[in-house]
Amino acid sequence: MEGNLIRGADYLFRGARLLTHPALRLFVIVPLLVNILIFGSLLGVTFSFLDRSISSWMNSLPDWLAFLEWIIWPLLVVVFGLLTGYVFTAVALLIASPFNNLLAEKTEELVTGKPVDALEGPLAALLSVPRAILRELAKLLYYVPMALLALILSFVPGINLAAPLLWFLLGAWMMSIQFVDYPVDNHQLGFGEVKVAVGRRRLSSLGFGGIVALCAGIPVVNFFVVPAAVVGATLLWCEELR
Repeated sequence: MEGNLIRGADYLFRGARLLTHPALRLFVIVPLLVNILIFGSLLGVTFSFLDRSISSWMNSLPDWLAFLEWIIWPLLVVVFGLLTGYVFTAVALLIASPFNNLLAEKTEELVTGKPVDALEGPLAALLSVPRAILRELAKLLYYVPMALLALILSFVPGINLAAPLLWFLLGAWMMSIQFVDYPVDNHQLGFGEVKVAVGRRRLSSLGFGGIVALCAGIPVVNFFVVPAAVVGATLLWCEELR
């Protein structure tokens, strides 16, 4: 496998540092606002549900088991935080995908100094929403069979010991494909080309997707993960995948 895990992970941090660049700042605002709105809503719903569920369950326990609350609360907060992060990222990407394409376009023009014949401004981005949704659905259809296989393997004795690692690798692979798709799409290349490009530098791609998957589950940090990952994936595309 070609590439480098550490270099791949560093693309996300390089992307985060570029978010404040004057040439990109305007194109970061819309995805960032979408992220804050969606995450704020999901966070409120999740912890309201969590509070009611745990309180109801704890009330049904005998008094001598009340100490379990101090163990269960932190554990479930972490688990639900990670799940919320993944769901939040998926929803945010679906809604803001045209603007992510625009951000990828401006990033590529910034780092290469060459114009990209793609979207031309916010109006074109809005008009491309139906096409962007179809592209997101193609990614979902690609992901679901692998997720079902991972789910089945999670119940197979012996193999299920490696289930957490399997799910993490699947998440890293999909995050890489998800974000690299933006610069690839700007060059009018099909979704199949995304899989070929990412597979060509698998270690770099997994390093990038892995750190994105981890950061997506950290509250507040995940506000900035999507735009930073779009910029980072564009750097990965320009330097290794194109």
